[in-house]
Amino acid sequence: MRKTATWMRQLDERLLEHLGEQDWSTPRMLSQHPRFEEMQVSRGRLRERLQMLADAGLVWRQHEDVYEITTWGQQYLSGELDAENQPRPRPERVL
Repeated sequence: MRKTATWMRQLDERLLEHLGEQDWSTPRMLSQHPRFEEMQVSRGRLRERLQMLADAGLVWRQHEDVYEITTWGQQYLSGELDAENQPRPRPERVL
């Protein structure tokens, strides 16, 4: 069972799941994926949530707009990591 943090949103779970299945992705690619099209999520919102996850150490921003899941992100998906114990993202750093 996954241990989410109070700041996490359902979208964050979907992003981590997607990145856990893929090697990497971009907000543009994600916005065109059926999983996120169904949720009607904008590219900007995807970028914002990816930046929050990166600030918490669950994803890594390779460069510009390319993101991949980290070991901590993988551990979170498998239920081995409590996201509440990760560094809390600071919106002022992200937005």
